[in-house]
Amino acid sequence: MNYERLISIRRSLNLSQRNMAELLNVSKSNYARWETSEKIIPLKHLVDFCNLTKLSLDYALSLNNKKKKSTYTIEYDNYSLGRKIKKLRLSHHLTQLEFAESINTTQSVISDYENGLNIIQTSFLLDICKKYNVSADYLLKKEILEVRNYVRL
Repeated sequence: MNYERLISIRRSLNLSQRNMAELLNVSKSNYARWETSEKIIPLKHLVDFCNLTKLSLDYALSLNNKKKKSTYTIEYDNYSLGRKIKKLRLSHHLTQLEFAESINTTQSVISDYENGLNIIQTSFLLDICKKYNVSADYLLKKEILEVRNYVRL
């Protein structure tokens, strides 16, 4: 991940690391480790960072260079993300094992993601987006399922 992008975004908002850490409700040392790539920013905090700055996940992850302000709040749930990962995998005609090997993880991890049992690690999300040319914003955008009321006759 290009952590220079986190630094650039924070600086463009005239915020110190301490200020940003407070806004994200994390310690300053933790935040500093994300900017120096000593640690990978957890997806929950990356989503919070993007919502706070009103920028897309794709921009924050350096998947694109479009710095326009986002008009929506990023919300997601593991189940919706899992369905999209499965749909992506199947569209490439891959088994869970083949898909897992393509991003250097195990089949059981992919199974857990597809079944909404775990939050995807930021590094795996980035690998999937790059390898399969898919938007992180698309993968994490929460789907609103249409609920239909049926009238009984």
